[in-house]
Amino acid sequence: MKDGFLKVCAATPKIKAADPGYNAGVCIDAIKRAAEKGAKVIVLPELVLTGYTCGDLFLQETLLNEAKEQLCRVIIETRDVDALIFIGLPMEVSGKLYNVAAVFSKATVLGFVPKRNIPDYAEFYEQRHFSEGNSEPVSVFFAGQDVPFGGNIIFQCDAVTGLAVGCEICEDLWVPESPSVKLTQAGATVIVNLSASNETVAKAFYRRDLVRMSSSKLLCAYIYCSAGDGESTQDLVFSGHDMIAENGVMLAESKRFDTGEIYADIDIKRLIHERRRMSTFRSVLKSEDGFIRTGFDLTTGVTELERKFDRAPFVPSDLSKRAERCEEILLIQSRGLKKRLEHTGIKKAVVGVSGGLDSTLALLVTAKAFDSAGIDRSGIIAVTMPCFGTTGRTKNNAVSLSEALGCTLLTVDIKKAVTVHFEDIGLPPDDRSVTYENGQARERTQVLMDIANKEAALVIGTGDMSELALGWATYNGDHMSMYGVNAGVPKTLVRHLVSWFADTCGDDKLQTVLKDVLDTPVSPELLPPENGEISQKTEDIVGPYELHDFFLYYILRAGFSPDKIYRIALKCFEGIYDGDVILKWLKVFCRRFFGQQFKRSCLPDGPKVGSVAVSPRGDLRMPSDASWSAWEKNILNIKEI
Repeated sequence: MKDGFLKVCAATPKIKAADPGYNAGVCIDAIKRAAEKGAKVIVLPELVLTGYTCGDLFLQETLLNEAKEQLCRVIIETRDVDALIFIGLPMEVSGKLYNVAAVFSKATVLGFVPKRNIPDYAEFYEQRHFSEGNSEPVSVFFAGQDVPFGGNIIFQCDAVTGLAVGCEICEDLWVPESPSVKLTQAGATVIVNLSASNETVAKAFYRRDLVRMSSSKLLCAYIYCSAGDGESTQDLVFSGHDMIAENGVMLAESKRFDTGEIYADIDIKRLIHERRRMSTFRSVLKSEDGFIRTGFDLTTGVTELERKFDRAPFVPSDLSKRAERCEEILLIQSRGLKKRLEHTGIKKAVVGVSGGLDSTLALLVTAKAFDSAGIDRSGIIAVTMPCFGTTGRTKNNAVSLSEALGCTLLTVDIKKAVTVHFEDIGLPPDDRSVTYENGQARERTQVLMDIANKEAALVIGTGDMSELALGWATYNGDHMSMYGVNAGVPKTLVRHLVSWFADTCGDDKLQTVLKDVLDTPVSPELLPPENGEISQKTEDIVGPYELHDFFLYYILRAGFSPDKIYRIALKCFEGIYDGDVILKWLKVFCRRFFGQQFKRSCLPDGPKVGSVAVSPRGDLRMPSDASWSAWEKNILNIKEI
């Protein structure tokens, strides 16, 4: 199970009601197909060996004995399958009939899990046939061995760290306190549900939300397998609605009214990371907690990944959701600034505008904040500060943007001041070192701060989260402000926010300048232009932002190790970047991320926008002098996959 990935399967075969012999055959076929695909946990529906719709035939000894015999057949004929298997059948214990999941692996029966919540309302009459299952396990004799029988059984893999599976059956999911709550608190990272949920209008939407949100609330993978074709349609219709969810994300879902198998690659390590991260997830650590843990073994190896990963994890791939997300983010940013304006009573703001993406977004946010606070936009002082690297294109865009938004435009040429400063500190005229670049950035910040003092205004920060992660900011230069509206927004998202604003602003002049800003290369413009064009392109120096944002998300949000990130990056960026390029920039990211923490440790205030943030007062409490040797070692051990 390399990197924590494990392939799982929900399988709904076409059965015949009350024909265990036939049903066992199609179940065996489904299990073997799943095994050929590499599935290590295989789940079949509730009462699949008999069919859910047998009615009073469940009271017939003939059907019960045949189901038991066919279970033995399934176990024997799948003895070479390297997987944990769940299959549903009726089972008599001590004169009572139970709706159970039989759990086995490699011809060894590991347990029987009975359904605990037996419905007897609307179209359900299960209490006519089945008794409520027990929670604390007891021992039953089956096929020559003692087998635990009860709900509080966790099937724990000896060879796979963190793989612990709990089971519930259909209605168990729908009740206020599902068994899965205590199962996950006791350590289960995967919940399986053997179900027979019939179809009524719109029920599928509710069922989908129930499965997805259960996986989110319980920080688990949830495998839901439901009865389908072949069940009696005397009064009900079953669609075989199978789903596999993980921590609120639907990884796989079957087409309803169809049969077959669905597969997903669940990530056990990420689930464990989420539980470590979320301090309110309560674990049961008592030695006697009413649960038993039954071990089983699997052959581990590299799971052939079919799972999809977002190449741009900060940007919704669905266009309608992207528009909704952009509007929401701009509201968060602008409302954060509005509150700061109201608290201080300040009616003016100073924004350094360069004609680049970040300062453009900051100016748009400031305009929205002024609008919502009822302050005239003329109180926004947009300052352009041309120097050695400024091009006509960016200067013109800064001016046009400020005018289109109705801001007060102020131009302060800083070349003379910077030149005098360089003379004062003895920097040679032909020096193009970091001092040459940072001196300009710090002069610009001084100008903004002094104008703010003069005008009783706030300096609005423009730097984004990707720059903060890489330390691509001048300490006490553009690193500093009085409120950083972009501090929670990664670079890849900045572009989409500006693009969305351009498409929805309804102002032709504003749209034109925003489109040109979007077409301009990302640059700090600190080195002199070449033939009037930008000579210094950020991504040539620090690497592609789409890669860095990818690394940033999976390191901070998912807790992935560099080698795991490299593995999924190869998949996501296939045909765009080769392995050597990805590895090069991954190393750069990790080195810079650790080395530049001191800049993030003293960030100005700014709103958190998404699930990842680098504020020292919010998500990231990290020492400024932490060593990155363990991450470097991991990177050095990466081999081409």
